[in-house]
Amino acid sequence: MSVFLGHLRRVLPGSAKRASAASGAPRSEDRQEPREPQEHPQAWASRVRKPQRLSSLLSARSVAGEVFLLQLVVVVLLVAAAVVALVVQARSDAMLDARHRTLAAAGTFAESPGIVPALRSPDPSAVLQPSAQAARKIAGVDGINVYTLDGVTITHSDPRQIGKRVVGPFSRAAAGKSFTETFKGSLGQSVVSAVPVKDPQGRVIAVVASPVTVSNVQSMVNRQLPVVIGTAALVLALSAGGTALVSRRLLRRTHGLGPAEMTRMYEHHDAVLHAVREGVLIVGVGGRLLLANDEARRLLELPADAEGRPVTELGLEEGIATSIASGRSATDELHTAADRLLAVNIRPTAPFGQAGTVVTLRDTTELRALSGRAEVAHERLKLLYDAGVRIGTTLDVERTAGELAEVAVPRFADIASVDLLDPVLHGDEPPEPGTEMRRTAVVAAQNPHPLYPVGELIRFVPTSPMAIGVEGEHAVRVADLRGTRDWMAQDPARSQRMLDQGVHSVIAVPLRARGVLLGMAGFWRVGPSPAFEEEDVSFAEELTARAALSIDNARRFTREHTMAVTLQRSLLPRGVPDQSAVEVAHRYLPAQAGVGGDWFDVIPLPGARVALVVGDVVGHGLHAAATMGRLRTAMHNFSTLDLPADELLSHLDELVAHIDTDEGAGEQEWQGLTGATCLCAVYDSVSGQVTAATAGHPGLAVVHPDGTVSFPELAVSPPLGLGAGMPMETATVTVPEGAQLVLFTDGLLENSDRDVDAALAVLGAALAGPARTPEETCAAVIGAMLPSGQSDDIALLVARTRRLDPDRIAEWEVRSDPAAVSPVRNACARRLAEWGLEDIAFTTELILSELITNAVRYGSQPIRVRLLYDRSLVCEVSDGSSTSPHLRRAEDTDEGGRGLFLVAQFAERWGTRYTDRGKIIWSEQALQAESSADGEDLGAALLAAWDDEPF
Repeated sequence: MSVFLGHLRRVLPGSAKRASAASGAPRSEDRQEPREPQEHPQAWASRVRKPQRLSSLLSARSVAGEVFLLQLVVVVLLVAAAVVALVVQARSDAMLDARHRTLAAAGTFAESPGIVPALRSPDPSAVLQPSAQAARKIAGVDGINVYTLDGVTITHSDPRQIGKRVVGPFSRAAAGKSFTETFKGSLGQSVVSAVPVKDPQGRVIAVVASPVTVSNVQSMVNRQLPVVIGTAALVLALSAGGTALVSRRLLRRTHGLGPAEMTRMYEHHDAVLHAVREGVLIVGVGGRLLLANDEARRLLELPADAEGRPVTELGLEEGIATSIASGRSATDELHTAADRLLAVNIRPTAPFGQAGTVVTLRDTTELRALSGRAEVAHERLKLLYDAGVRIGTTLDVERTAGELAEVAVPRFADIASVDLLDPVLHGDEPPEPGTEMRRTAVVAAQNPHPLYPVGELIRFVPTSPMAIGVEGEHAVRVADLRGTRDWMAQDPARSQRMLDQGVHSVIAVPLRARGVLLGMAGFWRVGPSPAFEEEDVSFAEELTARAALSIDNARRFTREHTMAVTLQRSLLPRGVPDQSAVEVAHRYLPAQAGVGGDWFDVIPLPGARVALVVGDVVGHGLHAAATMGRLRTAMHNFSTLDLPADELLSHLDELVAHIDTDEGAGEQEWQGLTGATCLCAVYDSVSGQVTAATAGHPGLAVVHPDGTVSFPELAVSPPLGLGAGMPMETATVTVPEGAQLVLFTDGLLENSDRDVDAALAVLGAALAGPARTPEETCAAVIGAMLPSGQSDDIALLVARTRRLDPDRIAEWEVRSDPAAVSPVRNACARRLAEWGLEDIAFTTELILSELITNAVRYGSQPIRVRLLYDRSLVCEVSDGSSTSPHLRRAEDTDEGGRGLFLVAQFAERWGTRYTDRGKIIWSEQALQAESSADGEDLGAALLAAWDDEPF
């Protein structure tokens, strides 16, 4: 080993010196006085940068060697501890497995079905010995032995032991308790589990013992030792290799330097630090100056005791002192110190030293002139960035114009004005460029300002900067307004006030976007502010170009929004139709994002009924409004078929599906209507029943006359267009007179602060309370439910129910006999006379005669006639047949076929409504008959032409 180390000392330069230093031998450097001359820095650097060999790690005289040896010892100890722990754990696990295995084998054999009969057989050993040997091999134990209670061996792994008496710790098993112990038996030191064998009466008749020798258990552990030791060796090798790599890297980092080399390095460091013509400062935590070289003291004029004091207390100018003490990184920041302009660079000292910063200073006084321009350019860039963020936050033309003026003042101008063409404010396309504009925004650093106020229409004269900018399509700069008088022709008195208040310079810039002139922007400077320069013009043009695009976007949105509002207002109901079934109030609140697709409708139906409809189309804008109009028109058309609520929605669902299929197949992109939902509720004022069906829409609420609120359960079908032809489901509720039916869209429930259940609870609380009109209910609901930042439309429809007076309802049963027509007709005439409707009695009898005769001839029982006296007279004839009559024009030679034609002539409306038990043919007449001589002659002719038999 000594020979080997000697060889290393000869190979590695400087190793002998480090060895002698470590041994305490005097060094030549320490003995020489004076210390100069020293080794040249380049020669020393080239020597310490020589690559170190891996054998240097074996030397504890270097930091890398110490780290390597320490880590190697720690790894060896950890690996050894791990191996011991694994061996101990393996042996423990093997013993535990042996105990479980023997207990399971003994218990299984003791509980086997045939063991009790075998024990009671004449020769138990002959019966049980083969089974015990087979079970032993399967269970992997050294034996399954059966003993009688007096210790006689019945079965044993060694057949020679059968019949012998044994003495063992089986008393607990004989007492009926299983146990596992380790003791020395005939097989040697073993783990034995004993389990009692019980007869059907629960008496212990024998003991089953299952042993596993400890030597077998330990042999299992010994078989694992090579794997454990091999793994430990591999881990040790890997850890040692990793430790060697880390130590080798540390060796390269420190270059194997000893104390002498480190001392020399610091001497060179001091020489460089104080000889360089650049100021160097080292600042510690808290802004305290730790080190300053000679150049830094000269540039900053630091006092002699500066080191150790806070930078902010050294008398430096505030800007540079704050920057140096801040601890942040900086690159070539320009600061003034006395009459010098210094470029300051700041970098953190970590990870090369303690926490702090190193600051370098360069004298760049000749760059002072450029510094002002750089600062202005930086400020302009920042202003443009702020303009991009702050201008165009809304799609409102006036607000966007105001944002342009707010950004420009006071960072670019003292007063900023924006004038727009009138059509632009309304969202229209601007006409040919003109000089008549409306003042839209004015922002001044100091108020009051002398410019035209907001809202005033200004006609700029040709000599004004604004008119010149419009004509030439470029920005116009007037550096000194006091040197020219042409611009004052616009308004001499106001212009003089502007001069008196110090306005002296202006830049007028056209607002152009997408090749269209929108207006003009004016930037004014007042008082001590410098006049606008030529380079300010390009900046003003850049600023207004960005704002003009935002203004044009807002104009286009205003146009689309106006079109959508106009379209929606034309499509929504302008008023509630006259009907007596319900008293209605409604609200429609568009979303903040614009017009949407929520809608509602009140559709009078025959038979003193009314349909209340609320729908919702996903989205906003023209598409949503147009879709809403299509659905509302389709609902009106389908309602003329007098269909139930579920069939109305089914037809609407099929229509939406067909529209999506047909229009989606076109070349243009089609957004689809499948985001639409609808709720339809039909109220019958005669029976008080409400039949409702919904397609993906929230259900309705019912406010009872006593103020209680309920939400009837409705089976929700898929949204329109997704039903795939499946039938809709309905729910029927009977409500008392004076109850309120509340229909709404989901926008009323949407709120980021609560879920749907909580919103329904709030809605129920807002609806609760008796003796309210529908208008009061609408106001209460909107006041309680309107969300802040409304993102969706809200449609609300409140209908208070009424009942038709029973005295205005007349019903008769009709037999299936033509002779029964006349009595019913006469009874109807008497009831009309009681109601004071003699003016329409003739036409009513004519209509009823035809309808009843058709029901008797072609219909089936039951046949009923009902008269409803409401705003009009409704005649209904129902029968049990589902066959519907059809209107046609009879030929001259036909004897019949004119009945329904006459009904259509004398009734305002007529139709057929199908029910669960048949159909109802109805007609509706105005209460005041149109009397004319021609009508009377026609009635007489018709009565004369009819035979008396049918009546």
